[in-house]
Amino acid sequence: MTSPLEPAYRSSAETLFRALTNPGSAADQAFDDHLATALSERSGRRAGKAQKRAWRNSLTALAGDLLDAGLGQVEVLVEYPMPHKPSSQADVVLAGVDRYTGGDLFIIVELKQWSSVDFYEGDEKQVVWDPKYSPVQHPALQVRGYRDQIAKFCATVKDHPDAVRGIVYLHNMPAHEARKLVGLADELKIGVFTGSDRGDLLRFLRGQFEAASGAKAADRLLDSRIEPRRDLLEQARLALKGRDGFILLDRQVDAYRAVLHAVDAAFHANSKRVVVISGGPGSGKSAIALELLAKLVGEGLRVRHATGSSAFTKTLRSHVAQGRDRAKLFTFTLDYAQTPPNEIDVLIVDEAHRSRSKSFSRYDRKKRSDRPQIESMINAARVPVFLLDENQTVAPGELGTLIAIKSIAQRLSIPFQHVALTGQWRCGGSEKYDLWVRRLLGLGDEDGAWNEDALPEAWTADPNFTVRLAESPKEMEDFLSEKLAEQWSARIAAGYCWPWSKPRVDKTLVPDVRIGDWARPWNADSLSRVGEAPPKQLWATGEGGFGQIGCIYTAQGMEYDWAGVIIGPDLVARGGRLVPERSGNLDPSLGKASPRTVPDEQFNQLVRNIYKVLLTRGLHGTVLYAVDTETQQFLRKLIPS
Repeated sequence: MTSPLEPAYRSSAETLFRALTNPGSAADQAFDDHLATALSERSGRRAGKAQKRAWRNSLTALAGDLLDAGLGQVEVLVEYPMPHKPSSQADVVLAGVDRYTGGDLFIIVELKQWSSVDFYEGDEKQVVWDPKYSPVQHPALQVRGYRDQIAKFCATVKDHPDAVRGIVYLHNMPAHEARKLVGLADELKIGVFTGSDRGDLLRFLRGQFEAASGAKAADRLLDSRIEPRRDLLEQARLALKGRDGFILLDRQVDAYRAVLHAVDAAFHANSKRVVVISGGPGSGKSAIALELLAKLVGEGLRVRHATGSSAFTKTLRSHVAQGRDRAKLFTFTLDYAQTPPNEIDVLIVDEAHRSRSKSFSRYDRKKRSDRPQIESMINAARVPVFLLDENQTVAPGELGTLIAIKSIAQRLSIPFQHVALTGQWRCGGSEKYDLWVRRLLGLGDEDGAWNEDALPEAWTADPNFTVRLAESPKEMEDFLSEKLAEQWSARIAAGYCWPWSKPRVDKTLVPDVRIGDWARPWNADSLSRVGEAPPKQLWATGEGGFGQIGCIYTAQGMEYDWAGVIIGPDLVARGGRLVPERSGNLDPSLGKASPRTVPDEQFNQLVRNIYKVLLTRGLHGTVLYAVDTETQQFLRKLIPS
């Protein structure tokens, strides 16, 4: 595939400097317009004055340095998005000709306007640059992540990874202050430069680039084919084997480092710590969880991974824990109902939003407790780590919220830390699509709660993600069948709006999901195969899963390349927005439940959350179809053909 990863702005260093030092000129206005348009197209948001000012200050300093080094023809790519994760952007990539080899050379530049910096509690991999803000990763680690991502996935440099290098430029920081950062940066082969030692930066740049045009090198990078990435399960399997782990970027690294720091601090002080990592679908929570698992298992700690999702846990046991004690490593949240205090070193709870008000197993007394599951898990581990998305709470009784975890930790006098993730890995890395879905469902831009002011907007093209409207379920199925034939993965899921029959005597599934003359069965509601259908926990990944319609309970936590979503009569368009309709939902625990057990306000939120999950399973595209005629017409106005 051709790279859709265009920088927000591109020019030679000389052209950039002239634009930034001539306020009000046509070139200056073009710079502003390019960056503002790029931000809006990527994220659906406008660039603020502070963001524009930061760009100008940092880029003026860098472009001036390149000119003083005699490298005005080096190409400057501003806000270059990462392959497979375009919501993460390198501040600048310099493209030019390698002075020694004559080949292409790319230098990533992380621009920081910091004036001071300190290590966080003595941890050189985490730093604090302002007491008002939480600790962040060492900037050299940030650059290394970008360097590795480009070298691994951009085909033009895959065979020449040393053609991608990186530096940190702290143009407002005194040289003596920046020396704290040099030790780790040297280990990572990342240069650290400040405004007070410009001479060193100029000598470095002259030693890297030939004084020649970098336009062709930039063209080759931007036109590069992007290598496919492994799916989550295969990547996790390799990570547990100690091979080729996940590449974490930006806030993902902050979260990862926060957990490792908490583990070190808890063991050093013989105490407990609680860490919560929150983020939307595709923000990398599961990647962080599995990378932490691999790291801590490799260090010989007693570590467990837990979820409240049967489909997710059993999929991990089946695909990831090969050659290991699967039930011991990948567990369920109710397994810790009666676990003795601190029996586990680190408990990594993925999908923690699914944690229940109490634990109950019909078959095992040891898995019963009236305590909230969150409290039981905090009790069980020295360092419990909760990864959650409150916008994925989809059933009554799910109580895994940031506030609930924090309140329990405070009641038990346990230090608590929260790291909020940003950006996307799923959905083509498209923040724009995630925001579009939230506005479509009336969930607001930030916290995910229903917001009457969040109005749907028309979808505009994003090169990283495809949105289509099918005119029938057959059209959806035919399109996704073509994707399957091209070796993509694909599944169709729907709201729980049709009856769910038991299998026939001959082990065939009843086609309960009927729309006109088209009918398909729900996924098998069984822990073993039913005819050609995989067991329910493997519907999203097992062979034969495309033949059935998945539901929220089999889709949540999973991902596939192409997602088909059938919007049932429990979510209809009325008055220019989508409105949950209780009578259209047949889930026994939700729509068919009494309004006294599931009040209308709660039903309203949960249905929106359910469709938010279903609409964000796809890695490359989503195809929608609405059963209700008015809703289908509403979607036609929002999704161009």
